[in-house]
Amino acid sequence: MSATGRGVPQSERVVAAIDQGTTSTRCLLFTRSGRMVGVAQREHRQYFPAPGRAEHDAAEIWRAVTRVVPAALRQAGLGPENVAALGIANQRETTVIWNRHTGVPLARAITWQDTRTDGIVAGLAADAGLYTQVSGLGPATYFAGPRLQWLLDHVPGARDGAERGDVLFGTIETWLIWQLTGGPNGGVHVTDVTNASRTMLMDLRTREWSPTLCAALRVPQAMLPTLVPNAQVYGRCTDLLPGVPVAGALGDQQAALVGQTCFAPGEAKCTYGTGAFLLKNTGSRIAGSEAGLIPTVGYLFGDEPVYALEGSIAVTGSLVRWFRDALGMIATAPRIETLALSVPDNGGCYVVPAFSGLYAPRWNADARGVIVGLTSYIHRGHLARAVLEATAWQTREVLDAMNADSGLPVTRLKVDGGMTANHLLMQCLADVLDLTVERPLGSEAVSLGAAYAAGLAVGYWPDLEVLRRNWHRAAAWEPAMDPDVRDREHANWRRAVERSMGWARP
Repeated sequence: MSATGRGVPQSERVVAAIDQGTTSTRCLLFTRSGRMVGVAQREHRQYFPAPGRAEHDAAEIWRAVTRVVPAALRQAGLGPENVAALGIANQRETTVIWNRHTGVPLARAITWQDTRTDGIVAGLAADAGLYTQVSGLGPATYFAGPRLQWLLDHVPGARDGAERGDVLFGTIETWLIWQLTGGPNGGVHVTDVTNASRTMLMDLRTREWSPTLCAALRVPQAMLPTLVPNAQVYGRCTDLLPGVPVAGALGDQQAALVGQTCFAPGEAKCTYGTGAFLLKNTGSRIAGSEAGLIPTVGYLFGDEPVYALEGSIAVTGSLVRWFRDALGMIATAPRIETLALSVPDNGGCYVVPAFSGLYAPRWNADARGVIVGLTSYIHRGHLARAVLEATAWQTREVLDAMNADSGLPVTRLKVDGGMTANHLLMQCLADVLDLTVERPLGSEAVSLGAAYAAGLAVGYWPDLEVLRRNWHRAAAWEPAMDPDVRDREHANWRRAVERSMGWARP
């Protein structure tokens, strides 16, 4: 567990955010100005019981919450009485089932990386249009609904218990809200609409569970949580923060959209970590996509939903780790910037990181990673630059598809996540996108978005304009690439991508 001192008056009122991620759980405390004044973190175990399977212990995650919340308060010198509200941001699509009466999970949670449902998804292909029309999601192992069906079919007693209402389903925020508000002793069973929009079970237009989709996936509606907005008092904490309202919940990428204050149609953010997630606000309109981008609920504050269009890039930060660990080209991830700056350009070399196929907007499962343009002139500095440029070009392809699908051109891109510390990468982004790229003063957009939702629900922050005024730019990068060079490099990138296709064919 870790904590970092911040120093804050003992009379300070703060909003707590639980940021429950793939590898760890954190609690962060924010003031009215959006300043973080306390943080504590605890990792949890990753389970990989078989190829294609990835699991978490939901009970361990809950225990982590019970440790990081008091640790963050101790680190800030505050107590539960200082907390105005609590919000949650969570890893999306991870699926939990548990006994309503005991609070014990019936199996380990199946995480968003897990692909064991590929057989179920293949069986849904004939009705793919139904799922896309109602939920906005095409059948994929990525989403929670097929995982829930798998659990009901394979965990002894799960289906019978679900039909009686004795077995409950939830994504991670549902599980945590239920535990925070009493668990078996009256815990509130709800899910917010952003997480529900990733299940293949929710009607994206009505924001209600779809009886048609539930029947198609053989999911008993008795086990489903109540659908709620992203900013609302769901219940109050019992033992952990007695009396504190649990008042906000968002999937992690939607939380970053809120934390980056992308409140107007056309505003967009991209979070750069292991992969990258680009979300654009499309306002009250559900934007269909010809390129396989995902329409989703951006947030619901009040009665009118704001929708978003999402594009996911599978390999960004993980490509740098591959360059470091598999190739041994650098000792630490930050060293890639220094190495890439040792050359003026990529030397005609391009890296396409299609390690598991190509995702949006190309969706080619037969593609595999390639390095093209190698000559005796190329050395590791050119490779380092090509690795960074791969993230920029992948972002360009998703953003071009978003602009075409939504009709709302992005005029600047807000960025967050660990990779934004790489200034060369950020300049590459600005050059390739021909846009201003902006990084906020605070680096915790996901956690801040969860805090904002909870604070709005209790009046800690009065409206979205106050949140906008909290956003301050720490750095910006302007495009400086000659348009002819940009067009030439884009054409070369597309040629490299074409050469990655077809390698996995039998």
